[in-house]
Amino acid sequence: MPRIKHLRRRVPTRIAAAAATATLAASAGLTMASASAASFSFRLVPAPNIAACLPKAGGRVTITPGSLNDTMQVSIHGMPAHTGFDLFVIQQPLAPFGVSWYQTDVNAGSSGSGSATVRGVFDVETFSVSPGGTTTFAPTHQYHLGLWFSNPSTPFKLGCEPGATSPIVIPFNGEQHAGVQVLDTSGFPVNAGPLSHVHR
Repeated sequence: MPRIKHLRRRVPTRIAAAAATATLAASAGLTMASASAASFSFRLVPAPNIAACLPKAGGRVTITPGSLNDTMQVSIHGMPAHTGFDLFVIQQPLAPFGVSWYQTDVNAGSSGSGSATVRGVFDVETFSVSPGGTTTFAPTHQYHLGLWFSNPSTPFKLGCEPGATSPIVIPFNGEQHAGVQVLDTSGFPVNAGPLSHVHR
């Protein structure tokens, strides 16, 4: 009997310890979730010559850091209806753009608005490197974003290319046959683009 009584005394202690551990774990989980949920938002602004042909063009980006990677939500507005665009992470916000990395298509619907969500590394650690192969370059950070017309004829017909006698074609889509840049992050310094403000 004394042994049974001894066991009964220890059970409540173990339950209390387990409850305290669960509470601590839950608190830690909430803290981690709150920390990882901190996000950074910024605007996409019209590229050169775009404000004249698309006066309401613009966009907004929100990057939410996670434990392993980041979630980037992109929205655009003021675009031609039913038009496709291509988003890149780039080294410089304006031409010649530098090292560039294709991220996603963004399609504007009937209202001229559209959105896309991408997962990847979109923060102060974003970089590309080529130690050798067809080209070689040192680790290079890419802290800016750029958005291009998928169809080169679209901006030409809209009058977004003053003085051009035919559509300007540049390699900023999957087929390397895109139109001019429509939005960018030139509101930030060249060497301190918005992605440099995001930390995990």
